[in-house]
Amino acid sequence: MSYPYQIKSLEAYQEAWKKSIDAPADFWSEIANHFVWKKPWQNILDWEFKTPAIKWFEGAQLNITENCIDRHLKDKANQPAIIWEPNNPNDAHRLITYADLYELVNQFAHVLQNNGIKKGDRVCIYMGMIPELAVAVLACARIGAIHSVIFGGFSAQSIADRLQDAQAEFVITCDGAFRGPKDIPLKNVIDDALVTCPFVKRVIVYMHTKTPVSMLKGRDVWWQEEVEKIEDKHFPAACMEAEDPLFILYTSGSTGKPKGVVHSCAGYMVYTNYTFVNVFQYQPEEIFFCTADIGWITGHSYILYGPLSAGATSLMFEGIPTFPDAGRFWDIIDKYKVNILYTAPTAIRSLMAFGLGPLQNKDLGSLRVIGTVGEPINEEAWHWYDEHIGKKNCPIVDTWWQTETGGVMISNLAGITPAKPSFATLPMPGVEPLLVDEKGNEIKENNVTGNLCIRSAWPSTIRTTYGDHERCRTNYFATYDNLYFTGDGAYRDENGFYRITGRVDDVLNVSGHRIGTAEVENAINMHAGVIESAVVGYPHDVKGQGIYAYVIYNGLHGEEELIRKDIAATVTRVIGPIAKPDKIQLVSGLPKTRSGKIMRRILRKIAEGELENLGDTSTLLDSAVVDEIKNGKI
Repeated sequence: MSYPYQIKSLEAYQEAWKKSIDAPADFWSEIANHFVWKKPWQNILDWEFKTPAIKWFEGAQLNITENCIDRHLKDKANQPAIIWEPNNPNDAHRLITYADLYELVNQFAHVLQNNGIKKGDRVCIYMGMIPELAVAVLACARIGAIHSVIFGGFSAQSIADRLQDAQAEFVITCDGAFRGPKDIPLKNVIDDALVTCPFVKRVIVYMHTKTPVSMLKGRDVWWQEEVEKIEDKHFPAACMEAEDPLFILYTSGSTGKPKGVVHSCAGYMVYTNYTFVNVFQYQPEEIFFCTADIGWITGHSYILYGPLSAGATSLMFEGIPTFPDAGRFWDIIDKYKVNILYTAPTAIRSLMAFGLGPLQNKDLGSLRVIGTVGEPINEEAWHWYDEHIGKKNCPIVDTWWQTETGGVMISNLAGITPAKPSFATLPMPGVEPLLVDEKGNEIKENNVTGNLCIRSAWPSTIRTTYGDHERCRTNYFATYDNLYFTGDGAYRDENGFYRITGRVDDVLNVSGHRIGTAEVENAINMHAGVIESAVVGYPHDVKGQGIYAYVIYNGLHGEEELIRKDIAATVTRVIGPIAKPDKIQLVSGLPKTRSGKIMRRILRKIAEGELENLGDTSTLLDSAVVDEIKNGKI
């Protein structure tokens, strides 16, 4: 498959971007014509941001799996769709061709149907990074069920919250998962979550680690046993309307409860394919290695739907970059002759810390493009990546986007448009960014910083937050009139290149994962000895942002180190290890205004080490507490 819509020059990019803004219906209909539709659209787009109400390819019918699998069988049946590299390098890897994937997905679609799952049902998937996770996701899409993948590091409480919000009556999981030297007991965590979710009717369990598990009669079934009952290797793909929900993916917000971001079938498919083909300048038969977990949007869009809809070979890795040693990524690249690597700045910074030893005797000559995702990449990491991984021979694509945007929004195109260290640079065709000040006035000049907004709808715009459309409106579309507000600040240079400067709301970006401060505070406050807490971010050498917690504690034992460990364990138990604070400072009070509002600005400055410049503290109820916090800074 060649890609007639692949941009091949800077001039072609400029033309494509202009057309996509001036005549979006014409632009996107040309691209959408390259996909398989059961019924064509009557109207390309109809949108407004007030409510919001966003529709793309209205009237069209399709099934995304026919575009990701079936249409490739004619000329790519024997090409690997997914290469799976296990956690342990001594275990056998797996090559799954498009023909294999067709069979596995169709087979499992029958299993889903046999277990009572039908079109429109919500299915929670909590699995390790194994091919069956991809199969489960695609089989849900095949039958028209709405998948909601939950990252394998989340706690039972976090899973229960998501199950309850989505009212998901079906769960797909594994007995356990391997992650570096650890075995994660996934089924046991699901069992704990289901104590408060009696509405769950069926749990399908894939045996992977051979961890002992409890299987409840009437509720729990083994994946392998269910597959053995299937004789028919074909399942007719459900006919989906363009705007039917494809999946729900939960993301942290500035309030405690996670938001279920909903993406639709058609717009998401077209946009993830278009961005995949253009950002990475993908060429047929290349090996594409995205190191993300499918539990995050990056895995959805650029391990599964983007690459597979483009007929690419997508490499899926079960383990972590430092197991069994810090050369693991480089071994994988050489083993499979990977052409494109897409990873997070956190991973790059953590591998930099091991020095150049792990790179000895690594060739990396197959690499053609390298990319980053999840957070802004700092210049030092960009240059290290460029010099030691790309050998100054591979364009680096620095991609900015969000769970809510579905696909890459701002990025250079590999080798086509200019790159600039630490800048995401230019918007994708279809994306019209702008900067506004606090009052919502557009800032038109360059060399300025402002709040990053998007002016018009793109195909994979968030459609709603599941079960709560008003929350979607207030979170993304109510801050500024008729604009999508990203929640990020950005700087625009003299060339119009954008650099993301970080969140402007109470959301932290820790190792590329968004975590709401309110969510962490709620978890800390569940600890029996905690009276109150406040959480802020601070610069962290590896994670980008670390979590700094100020805690008023009134417990029994006075051993500070033990108290800190207890509080950290509580956060791990309630949310998961990704939200564990890096620093916990025990304090006797928090800086509050007379109306009782915590002045986080002051706490943030102290955490960042800016002790001399705390700004105006005249509105504080008790300014002495600030000196105490400054003196006790960790």
